[in-house]
Amino acid sequence: MPPKGPIARMRAFMSVSADDPALLKAQYQAFSGQIPLMYAMLLVNTWLLASTHIGIAPRWLVTGVPLLFTPVCALRCIQWWRGRHQAMDAAGALRALRRTNRLVWPLAAGFAAWSLALYPYGDAYTRSHVAFYMAVTIIGVLLCLMHVRPAMLAAAAVVNLAFVAFFATTGVPTFTAMTVNVALVTTTLVGMLLRQYDGFTELVRARLQAEALGGENLRLANLDSLTGLPNRRAFFAELEAACARARERGSRFAVGILDLDGFKPVNDLYGHAVGDRLLEQVGVRLSALVGGRAHLARLGGDEFALIIEDIADDASCAAFARHLCTELRAPFPLQDNSLQVAASMGLVVYPDLATNASDLYEHADYALYQGKRHQRGGVSLFSTRHQHRIQQDAAIEQALRKADLEAELSVVFQPIVDTASRRTLAFEALARWHSPAMGTVSPAEFIPVAERTGLITQLTRVLLAKALDAAATWPEAVGLSFNLSIHDLGSEEEVARLVRLVLDSGVHPARIDLEITETAVMQDMEQAQWAAGQLRGLGCGVTLDDFGTGFSSLSRLLALPLTRIKIDRRFVSGIQHSPASLKIVRSLLALSRDMELGCVIEGVEGEEELAILRELGGSLMQGYLFARPMPAADVPAWLAHGEGAAFCFC
Repeated sequence: MPPKGPIARMRAFMSVSADDPALLKAQYQAFSGQIPLMYAMLLVNTWLLASTHIGIAPRWLVTGVPLLFTPVCALRCIQWWRGRHQAMDAAGALRALRRTNRLVWPLAAGFAAWSLALYPYGDAYTRSHVAFYMAVTIIGVLLCLMHVRPAMLAAAAVVNLAFVAFFATTGVPTFTAMTVNVALVTTTLVGMLLRQYDGFTELVRARLQAEALGGENLRLANLDSLTGLPNRRAFFAELEAACARARERGSRFAVGILDLDGFKPVNDLYGHAVGDRLLEQVGVRLSALVGGRAHLARLGGDEFALIIEDIADDASCAAFARHLCTELRAPFPLQDNSLQVAASMGLVVYPDLATNASDLYEHADYALYQGKRHQRGGVSLFSTRHQHRIQQDAAIEQALRKADLEAELSVVFQPIVDTASRRTLAFEALARWHSPAMGTVSPAEFIPVAERTGLITQLTRVLLAKALDAAATWPEAVGLSFNLSIHDLGSEEEVARLVRLVLDSGVHPARIDLEITETAVMQDMEQAQWAAGQLRGLGCGVTLDDFGTGFSSLSRLLALPLTRIKIDRRFVSGIQHSPASLKIVRSLLALSRDMELGCVIEGVEGEEELAILRELGGSLMQGYLFARPMPAADVPAWLAHGEGAAFCFC
């Protein structure tokens, strides 16, 4: 609140205010570079004036008084000179400026009185020197004091009032004229310096506002607007800083990448608004769980990241990560629904297997990827096995890019049989690759690499063409089952290429069954529905592979134009010892019957499994119990050995 009353306003005008810390620091910074010059100028001018009065004025006045002024001014000059580059806080700046404001009154009065005391001695020249000393020195002093308004005004008032009052009464016309000149010049100068001071304060405030705005922009640029957590940019900046701290201290820390399992179906089923609210609540819960133990950030989508510093050992770090994943399984109340998701996390420890920010992120992300492939909802710690796998994947990628796919890729076929009639209904085409550089590479190794690098569409075109060429030689009743990647369905151009391959093959589309996985479908449900519709419109069958292994909404999956579902081998293996697997298979078979869908059970390897599956009502099966994958040349012999075939999607 501004002071009330003229006296209060004048007092405020003539004092150093503590209301603006930024202005105080800026005043100190500007003033500290000028004040040593002022004291040096004052001392030099003073001794020069004294020197012209030696032998004329009393010794105590000529040398005694300047000797009293000299140590005071020299000490202040040295103090300010030493502190001119010192970073001063607002409180320190306030003390220094107020000290100057208090000293200026006695110093100005003392120097003015001393110089006027010399006036009676000497001739007209020495008297003119006194007047010149006062007029010129005060101008220099005012310029040096311009950033401390009260001190400048005090010096101007004391010296100029003394000058005008004294020289205007001397009766000497020259001094009278000089009085008017000095009064006009100093008044003009003070006015200009006051405007300069106002401009200085406005500049300081504008700079402060710009810095505040810049700081806010920087804060927002490093903040995730949805969750309020640090964003990807802030995470990597903090990760670089954590690496630097760990190198300096010789300490260890961990980086975790956390991904929500089942978030995509929430978005698809309830809409993005509900999905956003779910992410907000996930951020709140994670923040509460993490507390001060880790730096938490949202990287984007449903992916979060943690930097866990000063870890005791790998086991405790993994236990902390598992605790986070476990707590995220608790339902999230949203609107009238209680939504549930799971979480998977990849972890890597610095500096065991990564020593820079880029490798830490890549390795944690790779551990997450591997964990989601093999054990969703858990924690995967990056290990030497993963490191070897990365190196192997890099070698596979390079070999794939250089490969003559037409010459190196081949297809083998595994029969799908109807156990009720013991007839072969179709063959599933399975990829094989023999690289001149790497030898025979398992599809479990090169297919994921091709998926991740986008090379899979090139492989699909070559493999599908080879599979169709083989199927063209089979009996019309025997079908072909072929696996597609989500990349093969990801654009109109890729789907058009598939359609062209089918139409050009001479194989009737009704004999062709194209398999897509549940997890691939959920990456882009709308695109998958459109692509599957195009394939069904052509006459091909569409099978949902690995059914039941993901976190998808059943209603969304069944909105696809499916002809079959395929029960994953993990529910079949050891079914005789797993009541849970038994219940799942029974439910899936019942669901397929209710939905009038075919149901293929894969991975059947034992007679005991076969007996249980047939008892549950399953009939369409494939697995090592019936036949291992065979080259195209062996298919005719297999069919001749069987009792015929019956196959149609119509």
